[in-house]
Amino acid sequence: MIPTLVFDLETIPDIEGLRKLNDWGAEVSDAEVAQRAFAARKEATGSEFLPLHLQKVAVVGCVFRDDSGFRVRCLGQINDPEPILLAGFFKTIEKYTPKLISWNGSGFDLPVLHYRTLIHGVSAPRYWDMGEDDRDFKYNNYISRYHNRHIDLMDLLAKYNGRGNAPLDDLAKLCGFPGKLGMDGSKVYEAWTTGKAQEVRAYCETDVVNTWLVYCRFRLIRGEIDEAAYQAEIDLVRSTLQGSSEPHWSEYLAAWPK
Repeated sequence: MIPTLVFDLETIPDIEGLRKLNDWGAEVSDAEVAQRAFAARKEATGSEFLPLHLQKVAVVGCVFRDDSGFRVRCLGQINDPEPILLAGFFKTIEKYTPKLISWNGSGFDLPVLHYRTLIHGVSAPRYWDMGEDDRDFKYNNYISRYHNRHIDLMDLLAKYNGRGNAPLDDLAKLCGFPGKLGMDGSKVYEAWTTGKAQEVRAYCETDVVNTWLVYCRFRLIRGEIDEAAYQAEIDLVRSTLQGSSEPHWSEYLAAWPK
């Protein structure tokens, strides 16, 4: 089995970067830095959503599926600095060369990772290989939109047409999976700054499981696996989550009728 890594980021404003770019000193609180940035962005674009290079990675959620089974977790610890999280993600790629699966990874998660690794000087040679070191990567690498080492499910299912993009929450629920439970990306920063970092991490974990389940359904419809193999994957996820003592998995399973 080719190892598969499903990933999702949760981000917060890069307060330090915003201070540097705007010459805001210590007299401006972190909260005020964020509010000024949000207000300027909304005036310029109509949305408070900050540019991708100013999105600091706070959480990296992962599902890892290989011959050893199914695992879901967030990388690192709550208080780990951003470079540690970035290095942990790319270390996994260096070690396993997995197939990457995301929902809007090409539009958000990977560009954020590109900018943040550039800022911090985090090396990721396997990820950036486009055939220079491994000839196979010339024709199938992580960077090309149309190669399969990274599959952005949202982009692919929309046939690379932005007007066709669909929310993961909707697709997961329409396929019979739980979808999001009580949080979405717009609530992450507030939750993170009010002592709810563990809830953000739990939310990110449920998102990567939703993505994995939708990807399993995609593998079924493209004929990569048959109905029995598909059901085995679904049962593996359910049994793995049932073995966890984490409360968010109890809530997730309660929303996922058999």
